[in-house]
Amino acid sequence: MTKDQKVQLVEDLSQKLAACDYFYIVNSATMTVDEVNTFRKACFSKGIEYQVVKNTLIAKALDKLDTQTDYAELKEGALKGMSGILFSPESGAAPAKVLKDFQAGMPKDRKIPALKAASIDGGLYVGGEHLEALTAVKSKAELIGDILGLLQSPAKNVVSALQSSGQTLSGLLKTLEEKGE
Repeated sequence: MTKDQKVQLVEDLSQKLAACDYFYIVNSATMTVDEVNTFRKACFSKGIEYQVVKNTLIAKALDKLDTQTDYAELKEGALKGMSGILFSPESGAAPAKVLKDFQAGMPKDRKIPALKAASIDGGLYVGGEHLEALTAVKSKAELIGDILGLLQSPAKNVVSALQSSGQTLSGLLKTLEEKGE
């Protein structure tokens, strides 16, 4: 790869990282070609892009980002060995679920591809022990929907109570009126 190609790759990678709120760095060093192809298909089916990139190029792309997030811990802890990046434009949990499902199909002694690190809306999770927690991460749209549901719930209960008591009250008045005749 020429120097110009590397510069272009770093530029493209930094643009993807800036545009994507959710990315995961995984270790896929001991995967066979068939396993990598199967993993790529699993990612593609969920709308996730998987790309193998040199660690130095990932570090340079992270340095180019204009964010408040300090990626030093990620660079020190995760950018060793062979690395691949999972880009998820929609959901922070989708890559974790794909990783977990793929690992479930592997022999017990081969938990690959292994999670090295994840960035979810600027929050960093370094280490494979975070995989289980990352599967439960909700997207912004899901959180907003949950909040709206919670806000609407008390209003619906009040309206429902008023409607049912109104029907009960009108039924009671009607019965009293009929008895009075």
